[in-house]
Amino acid sequence: MTVVWDPEVTEVVGRFVDASNATLLAVTANGDQVVYKPTAGERPLWDFPIETLAAREVLTYEVARAMGEDIVPETVLGDGPYGPGSIQRFVDMDPDFDPVSLVQGHSDRLWPIAVLDVVTNNADRKLGHVISDGARVLGIDHGLTFHPGDKLRTVLWSFSGRELPLGQVESLRRLEAALSNGLGDRVEELLGVEERAALQARVAALLATPVHPSPPVDRPPVPWPPY
Repeated sequence: MTVVWDPEVTEVVGRFVDASNATLLAVTANGDQVVYKPTAGERPLWDFPIETLAAREVLTYEVARAMGEDIVPETVLGDGPYGPGSIQRFVDMDPDFDPVSLVQGHSDRLWPIAVLDVVTNNADRKLGHVISDGARVLGIDHGLTFHPGDKLRTVLWSFSGRELPLGQVESLRRLEAALSNGLGDRVEELLGVEERAALQARVAALLATPVHPSPPVDRPPVPWPPY
């Protein structure tokens, strides 16, 4: 994948104090502002292997791009003062953007993120993880993705039972082709055989029945806190 900026962090200038894992505002050698999440700053989780969250962040971006969707800020694996981790282009957020109104209004602008969450099995789609730069609606914070077991937890259940728009079906077809043409190998390399197989199965299932799933009844359907 072509990277248009230097993914090496040279200076840390701030910290996002509300994040559960080390999440740092940083600058690259080229002067780009980025969000740097060093693997060394991950907190152990009972259900996700340690030192894999950075790869999950990067793969979510790569899956979105394979779908033809510009809905995740550019994210790569890189290095910095605290070691390797994920490095994501910083987004200057629109202060007037309100994700709550979009969710409550069942906005079609959220469809690409909702479909991305289903295929990546996102276990942590909070309201605060939906942002805007004034032009695009974007999803961020994708460390809890690609688990082989059913983990989908999201605030976007308003799409449940609705047929996917044609554009989203076409995005899934692009993703299916990409998984057979290198992206599947990439997932296996970074996460493993099970994660690759599960991702391909979710894409195939959604193409076979292009309807957004219903909330689970055997586990919490929404992350906590939801914002």
